[in-house]
Amino acid sequence: MMHSNWLYEVILLCHSLSLIGYILYFISSKWKIKRVAFTLFIAVWFLQTTSIVYEIIVTKTFPIVSLHDGVYFYVWILLTFTLLLNAFYQIQFFVLLTNVFTFFMTALSVLLNAQQQSIDRSTQLIHEILMAHITLSILSYSFFTVSFLLALMYLIQYYLLKRKKGLKWMWRFTNLAKLDLYSYYAIVIGVPLLLIGLILGVVWAYVSGDTFYWFDLKTIGSILLLIIYSLYLLLRQDTTFHGKSISVYSSATFLVLLVNFFLFSSLSQFH
Repeated sequence: MMHSNWLYEVILLCHSLSLIGYILYFISSKWKIKRVAFTLFIAVWFLQTTSIVYEIIVTKTFPIVSLHDGVYFYVWILLTFTLLLNAFYQIQFFVLLTNVFTFFMTALSVLLNAQQQSIDRSTQLIHEILMAHITLSILSYSFFTVSFLLALMYLIQYYLLKRKKGLKWMWRFTNLAKLDLYSYYAIVIGVPLLLIGLILGVVWAYVSGDTFYWFDLKTIGSILLLIIYSLYLLLRQDTTFHGKSISVYSSATFLVLLVNFFLFSSLSQFH
Protein backbone atom coordinates (compact mmCIF):
# COMPACT_ATOMS: atom_id res chain seq x y z
CA MET A 1 0.00 0.00 0.00
CA MET A 2 1.11 3.58 -0.58
CA HIS A 3 3.32 4.64 2.34
CA SER A 4 2.24 8.28 2.33
CA ASN A 5 1.65 9.74 5.76
CA TRP A 6 0.00 12.87 4.41
CA LEU A 7 -2.62 10.77 2.59
CA TYR A 8 -3.50 8.85 5.74
CA GLU A 9 -3.69 12.07 7.74
CA VAL A 10 -6.05 13.60 5.16
CA ILE A 11 -8.22 10.46 5.27
CA LEU A 12 -8.31 10.53 9.08
CA LEU A 13 -9.17 14.24 9.05
CA CYS A 14 -12.02 13.80 6.56
CA HIS A 15 -13.24 10.74 8.44
CA SER A 16 -13.24 12.50 11.81
CA LEU A 17 -15.05 15.55 10.39
CA SER A 18 -17.62 13.25 8.77
CA LEU A 19 -18.15 11.47 12.09
CA ILE A 20 -18.58 14.77 13.93
CA GLY A 21 -21.01 15.92 11.26
CA TYR A 22 -23.17 12.81 11.53
CA ILE A 23 -23.34 13.08 15.31
CA LEU A 24 -24.34 16.74 15.02
CA TYR A 25 -26.94 15.80 12.40
CA PHE A 26 -28.56 13.19 14.62
CA ILE A 27 -28.75 15.71 17.43
CA SER A 28 -29.90 18.76 15.46
CA SER A 29 -31.63 17.11 12.44
CA LYS A 30 -30.18 19.79 10.17
CA TRP A 31 -29.93 18.42 6.62
CA LYS A 32 -27.14 20.82 5.64
CA ILE A 33 -24.87 19.26 8.28
CA LYS A 34 -25.81 15.77 7.06
CA ARG A 35 -25.02 16.74 3.46
CA VAL A 36 -21.55 17.96 4.42
CA ALA A 37 -20.92 14.88 6.58
CA PHE A 38 -21.98 12.53 3.78
CA THR A 39 -19.81 14.41 1.26
CA LEU A 40 -16.80 13.92 3.55
CA PHE A 41 -17.75 10.24 3.92
CA ILE A 42 -17.68 9.91 0.11
CA ALA A 43 -14.32 11.75 0.05
CA VAL A 44 -12.87 9.13 2.43
CA TRP A 45 -14.12 6.34 0.15
CA PHE A 46 -12.73 8.09 -2.93
CA LEU A 47 -9.29 8.61 -1.39
CA GLN A 48 -9.09 5.00 -0.26
CA THR A 49 -10.30 3.76 -3.65
CA THR A 50 -7.69 5.87 -5.41
CA SER A 51 -4.88 4.56 -3.22
CA ILE A 52 -5.95 0.93 -3.71
CA VAL A 53 -6.25 1.30 -7.50
CA TYR A 54 -2.87 3.04 -7.59
CA GLU A 55 -1.29 0.18 -5.65
CA ILE A 56 -2.78 -2.42 -7.98
CA ILE A 57 -1.53 -0.57 -11.08
CA VAL A 58 1.97 0.09 -9.75
CA THR A 59 2.71 -3.24 -8.02
CA LYS A 60 0.37 -5.42 -10.13
CA THR A 61 -0.68 -7.18 -6.92
CA PHE A 62 -3.79 -6.97 -4.80
CA PRO A 63 -2.99 -5.03 -1.59
CA ILE A 64 -4.09 -7.56 1.04
CA VAL A 65 -0.83 -9.28 1.93
CA SER A 66 0.14 -7.44 5.11
CA LEU A 67 -2.06 -6.87 8.15
CA HIS A 68 -2.13 -3.14 7.42
CA ASP A 69 -3.24 -3.73 3.83
CA GLY A 70 -5.89 -6.22 4.94
CA VAL A 71 -7.40 -3.81 7.49
CA TYR A 72 -7.26 -0.97 4.95
CA PHE A 73 -9.06 -3.06 2.32
CA TYR A 74 -11.58 -4.26 4.94
CA VAL A 75 -12.43 -0.64 5.77
CA TRP A 76 -12.85 0.13 2.05
CA ILE A 77 -15.33 -2.77 1.67
CA LEU A 78 -17.37 -1.51 4.65
CA LEU A 79 -17.42 2.01 3.23
CA THR A 80 -18.53 0.67 -0.17
CA PHE A 81 -21.33 -1.45 1.33
CA THR A 82 -22.48 1.52 3.41
CA LEU A 83 -22.66 3.81 0.38
CA LEU A 84 -24.61 1.22 -1.60
CA LEU A 85 -26.99 0.54 1.28
CA ASN A 86 -27.53 4.25 1.84
CA ALA A 87 -28.23 4.78 -1.88
CA PHE A 88 -31.06 2.23 -1.87
CA TYR A 89 -32.47 2.29 1.67
CA GLN A 90 -31.36 5.57 3.35
CA ILE A 91 -30.59 3.99 6.75
CA GLN A 92 -28.90 7.00 8.33
CA PHE A 93 -28.17 5.45 11.72
CA PHE A 94 -26.32 2.59 10.01
CA VAL A 95 -24.08 5.18 8.32
CA LEU A 96 -23.31 6.71 11.73
CA LEU A 97 -22.39 3.34 13.27
CA THR A 98 -20.28 2.43 10.25
CA ASN A 99 -18.59 5.81 10.49
CA VAL A 100 -17.59 5.16 14.10
CA PHE A 101 -16.32 1.64 13.41
CA THR A 102 -14.48 2.44 10.18
CA PHE A 103 -12.83 5.47 11.78
CA PHE A 104 -11.48 3.18 14.50
CA MET A 105 -10.26 0.66 11.91
CA THR A 106 -8.75 3.40 9.71
CA ALA A 107 -6.77 4.77 12.64
CA LEU A 108 -5.64 1.23 13.43
CA SER A 109 -4.59 0.72 9.81
CA VAL A 110 -2.60 3.96 9.85
CA LEU A 111 -0.67 2.94 12.96
CA LEU A 112 -0.11 -0.60 11.68
CA ASN A 113 1.41 1.01 8.61
CA ALA A 114 3.58 3.14 10.87
CA GLN A 115 5.02 0.00 12.44
CA GLN A 116 6.17 -1.16 8.98
CA GLN A 117 8.03 2.08 8.27
CA SER A 118 11.41 3.20 9.51
CA ILE A 119 11.76 3.77 13.24
CA ASP A 120 11.91 7.57 12.89
CA ARG A 121 8.81 7.82 10.67
CA SER A 122 6.95 5.27 12.80
CA THR A 123 7.71 7.11 16.04
CA GLN A 124 6.68 10.43 14.49
CA LEU A 125 3.32 9.15 13.24
CA ILE A 126 2.50 7.37 16.49
CA HIS A 127 3.44 10.53 18.37
CA GLU A 128 1.14 12.59 16.13
CA ILE A 129 -1.77 10.23 16.84
CA LEU A 130 -1.08 10.53 20.57
CA MET A 131 -1.00 14.32 20.32
CA ALA A 132 -4.30 14.29 18.40
CA HIS A 133 -5.83 12.07 21.12
CA ILE A 134 -4.70 14.39 23.91
CA THR A 135 -5.66 17.57 22.03
CA LEU A 136 -9.17 16.38 21.16
CA SER A 137 -9.76 15.12 24.70
CA ILE A 138 -8.68 18.44 26.23
CA LEU A 139 -10.80 20.34 23.70
CA SER A 140 -13.83 18.25 24.67
CA TYR A 141 -13.14 18.94 28.36
CA SER A 142 -12.98 22.65 27.55
CA PHE A 143 -16.40 22.58 25.88
CA PHE A 144 -17.82 20.62 28.82
CA THR A 145 -16.41 23.26 31.17
CA VAL A 146 -18.05 26.04 29.16
CA SER A 147 -21.32 24.11 29.32
CA PHE A 148 -20.98 23.76 33.09
CA LEU A 149 -20.35 27.49 33.56
CA LEU A 150 -23.37 28.38 31.43
CA ALA A 151 -25.51 25.87 33.32
CA LEU A 152 -24.29 27.36 36.60
CA MET A 153 -25.22 30.84 35.39
CA TYR A 154 -28.65 29.48 34.46
CA LEU A 155 -29.20 28.07 37.96
CA ILE A 156 -28.02 31.29 39.64
CA GLN A 157 -30.30 33.44 37.51
CA TYR A 158 -33.18 30.99 37.99
CA TYR A 159 -32.68 31.19 41.77
CA LEU A 160 -32.57 35.00 41.74
CA LEU A 161 -35.66 35.28 39.54
CA LYS A 162 -37.60 33.00 41.84
CA ARG A 163 -36.73 35.24 44.78
CA LYS A 164 -36.85 38.48 42.79
CA LYS A 165 -33.32 39.44 43.77
CA GLY A 166 -30.47 41.06 41.82
CA LEU A 167 -32.79 42.22 39.05
CA LYS A 168 -30.72 45.37 38.39
CA TRP A 169 -27.61 43.50 37.23
CA MET A 170 -29.18 40.31 35.97
CA TRP A 171 -29.01 41.53 32.34
CA ARG A 172 -25.30 40.68 32.46
CA PHE A 173 -26.22 36.96 32.54
CA THR A 174 -28.32 37.10 29.35
CA ASN A 175 -31.72 35.36 29.38
CA LEU A 176 -32.41 31.83 30.61
CA ALA A 177 -33.32 30.43 27.20
CA LYS A 178 -29.99 31.45 25.67
CA LEU A 179 -28.00 30.12 28.62
CA ASP A 180 -29.77 26.77 28.30
CA LEU A 181 -29.23 26.65 24.53
CA TYR A 182 -25.55 27.67 24.61
CA SER A 183 -24.84 25.12 27.34
CA TYR A 184 -26.43 22.45 25.15
CA TYR A 185 -24.44 23.49 22.07
CA ALA A 186 -21.17 23.23 24.00
CA ILE A 187 -21.93 19.59 24.88
CA VAL A 188 -23.07 18.86 21.32
CA ILE A 189 -19.57 19.83 20.16
CA GLY A 190 -17.76 18.23 23.08
CA VAL A 191 -19.24 14.72 22.79
CA PRO A 192 -17.97 13.87 19.25
CA LEU A 193 -14.58 15.38 20.09
CA LEU A 194 -14.32 13.13 23.14
CA LEU A 195 -15.47 10.09 21.15
CA ILE A 196 -12.82 10.61 18.46
CA GLY A 197 -10.20 11.32 21.12
CA LEU A 198 -11.03 8.04 22.89
CA ILE A 199 -10.88 6.06 19.63
CA LEU A 200 -7.45 7.48 18.82
CA GLY A 201 -6.30 6.82 22.37
CA VAL A 202 -7.34 3.16 22.30
CA VAL A 203 -5.74 2.59 18.91
CA TRP A 204 -2.54 4.34 19.99
CA ALA A 205 -2.34 2.27 23.20
CA TYR A 206 -2.66 -1.00 21.28
CA VAL A 207 -0.16 -0.15 18.54
CA SER A 208 2.47 1.85 20.44
CA GLY A 209 3.57 -1.16 22.46
CA ASP A 210 2.43 0.23 25.81
CA THR A 211 0.45 -2.12 28.03
CA PHE A 212 -3.24 -1.28 27.70
CA TYR A 213 -5.74 -1.97 30.47
CA TRP A 214 -9.45 -1.65 29.85
CA PHE A 215 -9.92 -1.51 33.62
CA ASP A 216 -7.50 1.35 34.15
CA LEU A 217 -9.23 4.11 36.13
CA LYS A 218 -8.63 6.74 33.46
CA THR A 219 -10.01 4.47 30.74
CA ILE A 220 -13.10 3.69 32.79
CA GLY A 221 -13.53 7.35 33.76
CA SER A 222 -13.27 8.57 30.15
CA ILE A 223 -15.79 6.00 28.89
CA LEU A 224 -18.12 6.82 31.79
CA LEU A 225 -17.82 10.52 30.97
CA LEU A 226 -18.72 9.86 27.32
CA ILE A 227 -21.76 7.80 28.38
CA ILE A 228 -22.97 10.43 30.85
CA TYR A 229 -22.70 13.31 28.40
CA SER A 230 -24.28 11.21 25.64
CA LEU A 231 -27.15 10.53 28.05
CA TYR A 232 -27.42 14.29 28.53
CA LEU A 233 -27.96 14.68 24.78
CA LEU A 234 -30.65 11.99 24.82
CA LEU A 235 -32.42 13.55 27.80
CA ARG A 236 -32.24 16.96 26.14
CA GLN A 237 -34.44 15.63 23.32
CA ASP A 238 -37.23 15.15 25.87
CA THR A 239 -39.14 18.40 26.39
CA THR A 240 -39.44 17.67 30.12
CA PHE A 241 -35.64 17.84 30.53
CA HIS A 242 -34.99 21.46 29.67
CA GLY A 243 -34.02 24.43 31.75
CA LYS A 244 -33.42 23.83 35.45
CA SER A 245 -33.46 20.01 35.44
CA ILE A 246 -30.94 19.61 32.62
CA SER A 247 -28.76 22.39 34.07
CA VAL A 248 -28.59 20.51 37.37
CA TYR A 249 -27.66 17.35 35.46
CA SER A 250 -24.93 19.19 33.53
CA SER A 251 -23.50 20.68 36.72
CA ALA A 252 -23.43 17.30 38.46
CA THR A 253 -21.81 15.68 35.41
CA PHE A 254 -19.00 18.22 35.56
CA LEU A 255 -17.99 16.76 38.92
CA VAL A 256 -17.36 13.43 37.15
CA LEU A 257 -15.14 15.29 34.68
CA LEU A 258 -13.10 16.82 37.51
CA VAL A 259 -12.69 13.43 39.22
CA ASN A 260 -11.60 11.84 35.93
CA PHE A 261 -9.21 14.65 35.04
CA PHE A 262 -7.47 15.06 38.40
CA LEU A 263 -7.98 11.94 40.55
CA PHE A 264 -8.15 9.18 37.92
CA SER A 265 -5.30 10.71 35.90
CA SER A 266 -3.03 10.66 38.94
CA LEU A 267 -3.86 6.98 39.60
CA SER A 268 -3.67 5.92 35.95
CA GLN A 269 -0.75 4.03 34.40
CA PHE A 270 -1.17 5.95 31.11
CA HIS A 271 -0.01 9.42 30.02
